[in-house]
This record gives sequence, C-alpha cells and structure tokens, in this order.
Amino acid sequence: MSTARLTVDLDALVSNWRSLDAASDNRTETGAVVKANAYGVGIQPVARALAKAGVKRYFVAVAEEGAAVREAAGPNVEINVFSGHMRGDTDMIGDLNLIPMINSIDQMLRHVEALPGHDFGLQLDTGMNRLGMEPDEWMAVRDSALDLNPTLIMSHLGCADEPEHPMNPYQLNLFNELTRGVNVARSLAATGGILLGKEYHLDVTRPGVGLYGGLPFADATPVVRLDLPVIQTREVPAGETVGYGCTWEASEPTVIATVAAGYADGIHRLMGPRTSLYAGDIPCPIRGRISMDLIGVDITHLDEIPQGLTLLGPQQTVDVIAGNAKTIGYEVLTSLGGRMARRYKGG
Repeated sequence: MSTARLTVDLDALVSNWRSLDAASDNRTETGAVVKANAYGVGIQPVARALAKAGVKRYFVAVAEEGAAVREAAGPNVEINVFSGHMRGDTDMIGDLNLIPMINSIDQMLRHVEALPGHDFGLQLDTGMNRLGMEPDEWMAVRDSALDLNPTLIMSHLGCADEPEHPMNPYQLNLFNELTRGVNVARSLAATGGILLGKEYHLDVTRPGVGLYGGLPFADATPVVRLDLPVIQTREVPAGETVGYGCTWEASEPTVIATVAAGYADGIHRLMGPRTSLYAGDIPCPIRGRISMDLIGVDITHLDEIPQGLTLLGPQQTVDVIAGNAKTIGYEVLTSLGGRMARRYKGG
C-alpha cells in the first residue's frame, strides 16, 4: 500500500464523549460537535458511533454537514447548524428537519418567512465578534423572538482554553444577563467550557475537539493514528544532502527511509525540523524538508528496515505535532488529507 493510513478509534472517541458527559452537570445534556467532517476524521462514522452511544444533539457548521449527519444518525436526533439559515438552505433545512442557529435579524426574517413554524435556535455574540446577534440587536427583538419558541439559545466562549482569562467570566455574566428569565435551553460551553466548571454548563454542552483527543481535554484518549508507508531506503554518504533546498546534510553515513506522505496530506512543512516518526517506541527524526508527497526519515539506528512509520499515535499526539508546527491541534486534525486510507475501529 503506497498511501498513508489513518486509523480512527471510534471506541476511544465515544469514551471521550462519555468522560466529558460525566464532567458536565448532571442536569445538563451533552451534545457533540461534528463540524468540518468531524474534525477531519469522518463525519458519518463518527455520527453513527455517537448515535449508538446515545447522543441526541449534534452541531455542524453548515447545512450540508447536517445532511450527512441526518443520513448517518437517523431521524430522531437534533441537528443544529451554526451558520443559521443561509440563502439557498431553505429546502435542506425543511426537508431534513435541521435547526438553524439564527445569527441576525435578517436570518430571523428569512427563516420565519420561508419556513413558518419550523424549529430554530438563536446565537448571541457575547464578545467574540464572530457569529450571533449583538446585545443591542438581541434586546430589540428578544420578546418577539421568544414568542416564536426557539429550541436553544447559545453563545461561544473565546478563551475557554485559558482558564484564568478574564474573558471567560465576562462572557458568562453577559450571557446570563441577556438570557435572564428565558424559558429556553441555553448553551455556552464547548470542550474548554466544560472544563471551566459547572457554572458554564447551563442546559446543553457542546464538546468538540476533546472528543477527538485534543487539548484542552488533557485526559482524552487518543483517537487517531497515522501510519506512513516506507517506499524506499538508501544510505546517504557523509556530506550529501536530503530533500529540496539541501537543508539537511549528513555528517556521517546515514540510512534514510522515504515515506509516502507530505504537505498534500496535511503534514505541515513547518513541523519537519522538530518532528520524529516512530518505529514502535523508537523516534526516527525527519531529515530535510517535508515535500508534497514524500518525507525523508533517519532510520540509521534501527535494527531492521520498517514497512511503515507512525506520525500520530500514542507516542505523539495531535497537540505535540501542533506544537512542532507552531499551530493548534484543531488544524492538524482538520488538515488530514483525503487521499489517506481511512480505517475505523469499534463503534
């Protein structure tokens, strides 16, 4: 096999959901965020596994993702669409019973005119300046919006992965103020918000990256493993170089394995000088630049030539890789390329 193999442990993912559910207030419903193709690992296998585990409420970025969840999880789950009711989404929202999270008065008008009586939620902006009605806008329409019986009111924390950041209590207090006295389910906490404490949990939590093994859920079980096949090996004499730009030079005879993967598969070039692949538990450093389809790896110290080497796994998590690439685990996961062979365990 000449393509990288991504193994997704659905049992580990479900275990992470159960752990975050247990960490939530026992009066709180725990949903699941499966946007961006379930953070790159596969929206339909993930939705099926979570539905089997009892998850009843899902969150996606756009209506098309909602269609994929509906097909996988069936008719009896609630699917909330963060982008709201966009132009062109009406048929999909209506036919598939999706719940748009309304972000503006314009979206509200579009929704009630196109799909009168159809369920919807509301998103409020409490400081991120990203999506949702601003406080003044919300207060101007609050009573009329509540008369239409929304299913959920939500906002999103901007700094939940920094527990001491003053933005967290500011947003919590503002959200509580804006929703005081409403008889509607409320949601503020994603993974980081769950870990901030029960005052952030409210009625519905929305774990995302923690399900897939990422920080800030430090106790998460790893979910993804990425194995890269070795295509060729060679001995590089001292003084010769490896890869584009001649950026690495052998100081002594070195055995280099060329593995089949590269930045076309979402393996960021920036991580190269700081990253090793693994033969079992033995680190094998990358040599030279990561190219589009190939990576050179130093295996001089191995007793035998491996058939493949591991980039992501128990030896090296998505957040270790993210640190090496000066990015975040979310980007590592969602960048994993489409040409990787995907294998699903459990679920």
